[in-house]
Amino acid sequence: MAAGSSKAAEFHGPSINEFFPGAIFFAGTPFEIDRVVIIRFIAVFVLMIFAFAGTRALKLVPNRGQAFVEYAFDVVRRNTFDNLGEKDGKRFLPLLASIFFGVLFMNLTGLIPGMNLAGTSRIAMPLVLAVIAYVAFIYAGLRKHPGTFLRNALFPPGVPWPLYIIVTPIELVSTFVLRPVTLTLRLLMNMVVGHLLLVLFFSATQFFLFDASFGFKAFGVGTLAFGIAFSFFEILVGLLQAYVFMLLTAVYIQLALADEH
Repeated sequence: MAAGSSKAAEFHGPSINEFFPGAIFFAGTPFEIDRVVIIRFIAVFVLMIFAFAGTRALKLVPNRGQAFVEYAFDVVRRNTFDNLGEKDGKRFLPLLASIFFGVLFMNLTGLIPGMNLAGTSRIAMPLVLAVIAYVAFIYAGLRKHPGTFLRNALFPPGVPWPLYIIVTPIELVSTFVLRPVTLTLRLLMNMVVGHLLLVLFFSATQFFLFDASFGFKAFGVGTLAFGIAFSFFEILVGLLQAYVFMLLTAVYIQLALADEH
């Protein structure tokens, strides 16, 4: 009985397997749907409702809902125009706004009870968004400078030709490989680590309060406080990661459009 009691009180921390729940629909097919995929569907659906509700009855003097949507969209618009100018900013504003709000809503699902996982906490979604940003960056450069974009990106003007042996591979990796990779991993790792820390704090709280001996129960108050504080911090992280992803996409597009090409 003593051995059984000790085993029952054993603490189990978070596992990476939590990001790979079992299939719910279409198991074993390319269209397999699990809890993370459903969370992504819900996030997109809520985002559509948010956009529709905030813009369906626009008024000259906005109500609170319209004012909130306009403020959020204005943040994206100002950053887009600051980086791309008004002309190019109008072209890429729909893309950048979609990236910002899409990433934000999927990030925040990790804090909603019943979901508890960010839609961006598995690599597929960050990778798809990074590929979209990458295609937009290449498209912008080829459209603006069809004859010189790739050449100047790989062979920067003004560099002595023997140095291209060193410079060209560096430019190839940094411009055309590392950009989508870093966009993907930055978003993914922040969401994965955030989830693991939240699970660690709250599972430790449950263990200390309900399973640990009396002398250790006070630790549960501390882990609960850390869990609540980190939940608010995770909201900030989700917002910042959406902003950084959008901002870097705008910067990459601006670099492709630069006259140096």
